[in-house]
Parts: sequence; structure tokens; C-alpha cells
Amino acid sequence: MKVRFDEFEARYLNPLTDFGFHKIFGPESKELLIDFLNQIIREEGRITDIQYFPPEQLGNFETDRKAIFDIFCINENGEYFIVEMQKARQAFFRDRSIFYASLPIQQQAPQGDWAFRLKAVYFVAILDFVLFDEFEEDKNQIVEHVYLMRESTKTMYSNKLKFAFVELPKFNKREEELGTHFDIWLYLLKHLPELKDRPASAQGEIFEKLFKLAEIKRLTEEDMETYEKSITDYCGVQLAMDYAREEARKEAYEKGIERGIEKGRKETRKEERITLIQKCLQKNMPIEDIVFLTGFSKEQITLFTNK
Repeated sequence: MKVRFDEFEARYLNPLTDFGFHKIFGPESKELLIDFLNQIIREEGRITDIQYFPPEQLGNFETDRKAIFDIFCINENGEYFIVEMQKARQAFFRDRSIFYASLPIQQQAPQGDWAFRLKAVYFVAILDFVLFDEFEEDKNQIVEHVYLMRESTKTMYSNKLKFAFVELPKFNKREEELGTHFDIWLYLLKHLPELKDRPASAQGEIFEKLFKLAEIKRLTEEDMETYEKSITDYCGVQLAMDYAREEARKEAYEKGIERGIEKGRKETRKEERITLIQKCLQKNMPIEDIVFLTGFSKEQITLFTNK
């Protein structure tokens, strides 16, 4: 999403800010989170109710590393959901997702008894950057599902740990192209602060509530101050990313020029040595001496004698 500083004048919240994300998916609007998660996990009717937990979580000991989730909740079947919104690419983000998902698993284990069954843990990440770009197929894969699989049979090893990564930059449908309920969700997450009116396709109670919650004019004075800070932080992250990308482009360009110059120098030196070989051969100089002068091998010089 391209950040515009006129978002302060927008009609609707930016859902990719910390404030906007928690406003739309927080405890006061859990039906929105339920609807969104049911679109992600692809198992119809999977979630009908959720209970929110405190976002700060510790390991088994006080000295363990602390984790602060954006949203941490459990559904009516006891399955856990960690929902993260990530604005910028981070080193080792995949590692962090595994660490986060491991905490609810550890917390389920009773002391001293292995006769227990785990409840599933889902890690859902909404990303404002591209995480998967290793393969050609990645270009159009907006939601990447990751499971524990058996290599030999390509079947599920366990369904107790599941990851879903939503890469918003890969979603490029225009408003008139929206065909599914999930399309509308992705479009609003990406474009909500740009909209002046509710899209015709965003109908029903879920989207009606979303647009009502997202109206900036409904915010209290205190919430508005928090949101403005959240927008400033978000813009700062985006500007830092833009600067890093520009610096990377410059560095790549400069390195390309340097490589080109060095390649030209090497080619020139090679041509000069070839010319020297030809002159030495014309003077019937011993090949051993030509090897010493030019650095070419006997085999390479022999090629010139046969021309």
C-alpha cells in the first residue's frame, strides 16, 4: 500500500496501522475477526465464537523470552489463533512465526503427563510486503498455507500446527473485479483509507459494521490522538522502507557500473596480451618466454601458432 500523508483527512481508518487493526479486529468487533478467519482457514463453519486473551505471553519460565501478539484468541473448540499484522519485512520473520506458534502448544502440556491431546494452533499473518518470492508460482499466490507434511507421501503429519500468510501487495484486483467475499476483505484491507464511499459489492451485516467502525468521525478525541500517532508510526515505517529500497537500487546500479568497468578493463588487458603473443610468435620467440611474459598457458599459445 502506498502511504499518503492525507490519510489524516481520510474518511476511513487505515486497517494496517496498529490502531486501525485493533479497532477492526479487536474485542468490540469479534464477529469481524470470526468472519475473516473463516475465510482464511478454508473450513466452512469452523469458528462460531472466540474468546480474546491478553496479547502478552511468556514461556514456561519467567526468564523465557516474552512475546506480544497483535491478537491472541481461542474458539469454541479450544483451538488457538494468533493473528499478526506486519507492516514491513523483518529478518527471520519465518522463525518468529514458529516461535510464536510454539507458545500456545507449550502452554497446553500438563506437568508430568504425556497422555494428552493438543488443540490446534493457527498462526495467521497479514503482511504489507511479499514474503514468498522464491518461485514463479509465488507471484499470484496471495494466501500461503503452511503445514507439517510427510515428505515421502506429501500428506499431513499433524493438523495441530497451521500457518497462513496473507501477502496484500500481491492482491491487485480493482473494485469492479471483486468476485468473492474474501476478495472484498482483501480489497478493503488494502484500500480502505482511500475510499470515499462504501463499495457496492461490500454489502451485508459484516461489512456494514466494518465501515461503521472504520469511520474516523466516530472516534473519540482520545482515540483520534492515538490514531494520529499510529498513522505517523506507519508512515515512518513506509518511508524507511522506501529509503532502503532506493539505497539498494543505487547500490546495485553503482555495483553494476563498477562490474562493467572492471570487465572492460579485463577485456582490454586480454586483447593487449593476445596482441603481444602474436608479435612474439612473429619473432619466433620460444613459447616458454611467451608464457612468462603474458601469463597464458602453453596450450593457449599453441592455439595461436595453429591459426
